[in-house]
Amino acid sequence: MSENELENDYLEEVKQKILVADDEASIRRILETRLKMIGYDIVTAADGEEAITVFNKENPDLIVLDVMMPKMDGYGVVREIRRTSDVPIIILTALGDVSERITGLELGADDYVIKPFSPKELEARVKAILRRTSSNKASFVGGKIAKNVITTGNIKIDTARRQVFKKNERIRLTGMEFSLLELLVNNSGQAYSRNEILQHVWSYPADHRIDTRVVDVHISRLRSKLENDPANPELILTARGMGYMFQRIS
Repeated sequence: MSENELENDYLEEVKQKILVADDEASIRRILETRLKMIGYDIVTAADGEEAITVFNKENPDLIVLDVMMPKMDGYGVVREIRRTSDVPIIILTALGDVSERITGLELGADDYVIKPFSPKELEARVKAILRRTSSNKASFVGGKIAKNVITTGNIKIDTARRQVFKKNERIRLTGMEFSLLELLVNNSGQAYSRNEILQHVWSYPADHRIDTRVVDVHISRLRSKLENDPANPELILTARGMGYMFQRIS
């Protein structure tokens, strides 16, 4: 059997694990049932403290996290997890509460879904994020990694390992932050609108009405980690009237 066949078999055999944390039993039950039906392994938590305990024990590949939970709210959970992990996080937020969404994204969540939500929409968000972020794990199967490093100034981007270094010090990025950076770097000098970025990175359909501040918050987070002066960026530039672009790499 070839190395590629071994890799495919390995990826098929290993089920991706999702932690669903919500204090509403009905939501936990629905999501557990639906996500198991499409092939995921599911663990659950009914409050924030339990979510941290289950996360540390189970090491899930993705977390679906309600903002309003007892003992520790979703914000506290995101803060605690982001101290040590880049695991993708989707937050569930109340309809119309924009501040909840923005706060969650600023703390390190990758995406959000508004309550009440369609299970199909959440499934699509889960699939899109895991498709983007799981490529890192696939790269390590077989112990061989193709070298593909982009260097600009004091920033080094290893697209095979999905790692970024600034002055030879590794900078921690979430999976979606790296995917956003990768899109812009691989197309340096080309401006992308917020809607185009949502389509390319988050796999949102073109006609999907969404708060494009998801993109703005992720750009802000990237700048805070990579730029020498985030208020006056030299790497990730704003294309006025358009969106964002990475400086042209010659």
